[in-house]
Amino acid sequence: MTQVIAVAVITVLAVISPGADFAMTVRNSYLYGRTAGLLAAAGISLGVLVHVAYTMLGVGLLVSRSPAAFTVMKLVGALYLVYIGVRTFTARTRLDIDLSGPGGLSRGQALRTGFLTNALNPKTMLFVVSTYTQVVTAGTPLAQRIGYGLFMSLAHLVWFSLAALCFSHETLRARMLRRQAVLNRVIGSVLVGLGVALALTPAA
Repeated sequence: MTQVIAVAVITVLAVISPGADFAMTVRNSYLYGRTAGLLAAAGISLGVLVHVAYTMLGVGLLVSRSPAAFTVMKLVGALYLVYIGVRTFTARTRLDIDLSGPGGLSRGQALRTGFLTNALNPKTMLFVVSTYTQVVTAGTPLAQRIGYGLFMSLAHLVWFSLAALCFSHETLRARMLRRQAVLNRVIGSVLVGLGVALALTPAA
């Protein structure tokens, strides 16, 4: 249960922390409307599954064949959580979003922009890898590992769909960014605390 809670907390905090995926969702929603924003959100959630697939395979091999290498990877992952926590805490409150673009966007293009944003995003890759190395052990059932990945994908879909709904509505576009300063500090503090706690947790 502790592992499940850890995955849930880390995932939610990482998802709501603004990045390239958030900027892409805002851009599509603001420029092209609600449908384009929702399709971008769907693409983002599918992009997460790309990282989940190869991470599950790699982490599984390390757990079974090289426990020492897995322990090193676990510590690196914990340090990365601390790093992104510090970066989030000290981040600028303004998120720069490029609102330039052509006059229209097809459904396929909207889905593809979201997918490529996350499938090629090193931040998402490091988030997935670092999270898995903290909660997966030799005794973790395959179904549970798959469940972690599906939850990560679903969390992205829900959050960015909400963002698309907000930023496609004229009166709601600025509200999420207006409170970003406080949100960044809360997210950053919790991520640092989780990274330190997980680094001190035995890998076995």
